[in-house]
Amino acid sequence: MTDTARTARTGVPERPTLDGLEDTWSRRWQEEGTYAFDRSRERSNVYAIDTPPPTVSGELHMGHVFSYTHTDLIARFQRMRGRTVFYPIGWDDNGLPTERRVQNVYGVRCDPSLPYDPDWRAPDTPVDDAARKNPSPISRRNFIELCERLTLADEQVFEALWRRLGLSVDWSLMYTTIGPVARATSQRAFLRNVARDEAYQAQAPTLWDVGFATAVAQAELEERERPGAYHRLRFHAPGSQEVLIDTTRPELLPACVALVCHPDDERYADLVGGSVRTPVFGVEVPVCAHALADPAKGTGIAMVCTFGDLADVTWWRELHLDTRVVIGRDGRLLPEPPAGVPAQPYAALAGQTVSGARRAVVQLLTDAGDLVGEPRPITHPVKFYERGDRPLEIVSTRQWYLRNGGRDTDLREALLARGRELRWVPEHMRHRYEHWVGGLTGDWLVSRQRFFGVPVPVWYRLDDTGEPDWSHPLTPDESSLPIDPSEEAPPGYDESQRGQPGGFVGDPDVLDTWATSSLTPQIAGGWETDPELFGRVFPMDLRPQGQEIIRTWLFATVVRAHLEHGALPWKTAELSGWILDPDRKKMSKSKGNVVTPMALLEEHGSDAVRYWAATGRPGVDLAFDPAQIRIGRRLATKLLNASRFALGLGAADALRAPATAPLDRAMLAGLSDAVATATAAFEAYDHTAALQTAESFFWRFCDDYIELVKERAYGTGAGADSARAALATALSVQLRLFAPVLPYATEEVWSWWRYGSVHRAPWPTTYEVGRAVQGEGDPELLRLASDALGQVRRAKSERKLSMKAEVPLAEALGPAALLDQLTEVADDLRAAGRIGKLDLLPDRTPELVIACAF
Repeated sequence: MTDTARTARTGVPERPTLDGLEDTWSRRWQEEGTYAFDRSRERSNVYAIDTPPPTVSGELHMGHVFSYTHTDLIARFQRMRGRTVFYPIGWDDNGLPTERRVQNVYGVRCDPSLPYDPDWRAPDTPVDDAARKNPSPISRRNFIELCERLTLADEQVFEALWRRLGLSVDWSLMYTTIGPVARATSQRAFLRNVARDEAYQAQAPTLWDVGFATAVAQAELEERERPGAYHRLRFHAPGSQEVLIDTTRPELLPACVALVCHPDDERYADLVGGSVRTPVFGVEVPVCAHALADPAKGTGIAMVCTFGDLADVTWWRELHLDTRVVIGRDGRLLPEPPAGVPAQPYAALAGQTVSGARRAVVQLLTDAGDLVGEPRPITHPVKFYERGDRPLEIVSTRQWYLRNGGRDTDLREALLARGRELRWVPEHMRHRYEHWVGGLTGDWLVSRQRFFGVPVPVWYRLDDTGEPDWSHPLTPDESSLPIDPSEEAPPGYDESQRGQPGGFVGDPDVLDTWATSSLTPQIAGGWETDPELFGRVFPMDLRPQGQEIIRTWLFATVVRAHLEHGALPWKTAELSGWILDPDRKKMSKSKGNVVTPMALLEEHGSDAVRYWAATGRPGVDLAFDPAQIRIGRRLATKLLNASRFALGLGAADALRAPATAPLDRAMLAGLSDAVATATAAFEAYDHTAALQTAESFFWRFCDDYIELVKERAYGTGAGADSARAALATALSVQLRLFAPVLPYATEEVWSWWRYGSVHRAPWPTTYEVGRAVQGEGDPELLRLASDALGQVRRAKSERKLSMKAEVPLAEALGPAALLDQLTEVADDLRAAGRIGKLDLLPDRTPELVIACAF
């Protein structure tokens, strides 16, 4: 029977190709519900994944493809292991990134004082730079509608890419962090935190991003090196004594409330407990001692201002100092001086930007003779909001906080214990968690002065003078959630009482985006809305995420689950490494070295890109390497062609028949070892080792076994039957070993000869492989035959002969025991090497040597 006849009979295409497989199979998978979650299964049969919802305010990049492919590998493995996989997808579409994107695309800004305009229409196309620099004000409701419109379009682009990549998510479980379910879940959790005194309000110094006009949390900070200058200021002590202070922020001089030195610094011991006067303003401030003062920094005595940095906040709080705030929320100095500061010199600073005020103060100091020497240029770390482009200020504001152990030793220890309960992949990532929790200096600031987010779900009574009663917030019933206090009235009030003395006012803020994203297990799992589902998926089995957000997303999710459920939200956390550019630098949009994935998926195919991603282990950085993607495409192509060849030999008809020939048994014994190794690797979340095992065996199977056995497989009789049976088992097993990494190629081949989807087929087992072997098999026998055939090939190559050239005589030299083994595969070796006569010469050499005579 010819190849063509066999191929036609088994439905194998004449020229298999990877092109077009994504469109075909992604559509089929959706139509047939291949990855649908079966909610009828018991919890013990469920594998639940808390999938990261990517932020949809920008472009997906190769880092996303890298980490999300890792998650999908585990999902596919667990599904084939017989678990029903709860694998939702979410979109993180609220918060500052979305607002900034809307502002830039449409040239608008939100002005909550404006009324809603139902006839307002956004520009049809993105605006120019002039419109971005002079944005048009629109109402809060108009602005939110625009955010929703843009995120919907972004989500469709993201979904198309994820589908093409082959993520095996259940798309019916899709959620958004601004959707009604997420809003209700976030608000419900917050209200319960309030009821248990885990969430509270405080008027306190707050890290403030001037550009975004909002407070930010400790977890959202990053330090950036920026140029600055030390200015030496002359303070005046009693008896004409001078005290010199070095500062990088002379513009905060009117906010000075104290000088502080170390308790053991003898230089200033006589000043501690007394007071000095500030230059220019002449304000009397105390001199205090505190252990955090650094005698080796500057002159050893520091100016405490409210507030220049976090050290100022610590000193202000612990030394019980006065408060003199001079910087407003807009980043400019306030129009009026703080109490006790003379108005005349302050007038030169009022309304100035920070840099403008700095120049003005320096001039005042120079005129007064209190600037000592010239400013000394330096480069120093400055705190920024991670998404901001202007240095943070510290202003006094009223905010909502959630207890996270930053000021509660018992809670801190409980959260550290949760970290030890969690399985970390890789294990060393746990130390980052512990370092973060151990270094917290305050509770989690969860309110934001923005618009597109989950509203803080409370109102405040107004007294007879119209002042809010902050200490007794009005809260809604959980059954009414989600609510927007800026649009709805609290129970017992009506809209006419909004803002009126004796009436109410809604909280204008929204919750931090992490305050919602930290509840993704509850949002996706149906907490309080679908108890049956929640009982099947919570706590979840896996949290896959980036290492850089251990301090935010992972920690925050642990906090919320600990407070609400008294448990971890998942059993295992798998952390991704970073994607590096060819120069081994981390890829990031700010560096301009990001590679977007769609073009690569279209050029090389999704399986090839997935292969590249799978070569990176959890927690280990991986360089972006197009050569690896090309290797992945070669592997997927070889899988198609090798499968076509095996099926063309009639393997499909031999599935479940026994393999009896020694070489066939040897190959299957090696395959059994590969199955055991790959399975153990996947169970340990080491998908890279699983791929390496499958790939190593596959190339030996193609390059050696098929070449050795194909002449026999073309024939008839017991030997041919054994070869076809071994090929069938090997093909079936290897397709399933590769299925998590190469879902399209494996599904295509599976469809040629098997029913259903390879992704619903059971993961191969050593028992299954062993059942196909009649007798015992020794993997070393295939290696021995491969070595012998390799030597014959090299001999032909050295003589520049075709691999089909005849070898009239070959002599096998080596230890007798080795040649005894070789006799078991001698017929296959002669056929593959086209050897006329094979002589065995024992004990002539210490290792196998094949000498060819031409």
